[in-house]
Amino acid sequence: MSEEQKFELHVPSTLRSEKVAMDFAATVARTLQFPADRIEDLKTAVAEACMNAIEHGNKSDASTRVGIRLTAVANGLHIAVHDHGPGAGPVPVTVPTPDIESRIAGKVEGRGWGIFLIKNLMDEVSFESNEKGSVVKMMIYLDKPQ
Repeated sequence: MSEEQKFELHVPSTLRSEKVAMDFAATVARTLQFPADRIEDLKTAVAEACMNAIEHGNKSDASTRVGIRLTAVANGLHIAVHDHGPGAGPVPVTVPTPDIESRIAGKVEGRGWGIFLIKNLMDEVSFESNEKGSVVKMMIYLDKPQ
């Protein structure tokens, strides 16, 4: 691909909108001939980022939108997921592995998986936040780096 191609989608801040964003990202990745396993990683990360934007950033206010921008580059895909809410505070620099054993035993709430999954499925991840909202920036390469 010689030049960047941009794709953009805006969804309401209602649960299940993440499924629309996930399908949108998968369709773009398929047209760029991403391998199936990378598309599955992308779908999960985009869905998690959208759910965080809906729940934590936009506080599930259906009148606000979540923006999803995908930019195709020569070796992969840049993804940005924007909310327009006050945000949920700063994202931790290190994200601990969620404790599945305690969750199964009913000792802890089943939270904390979103950022963990995003950071482990995408090749590059960064978070930005200000008074106008937050953005999760992700990069996924066509071929998973070794």
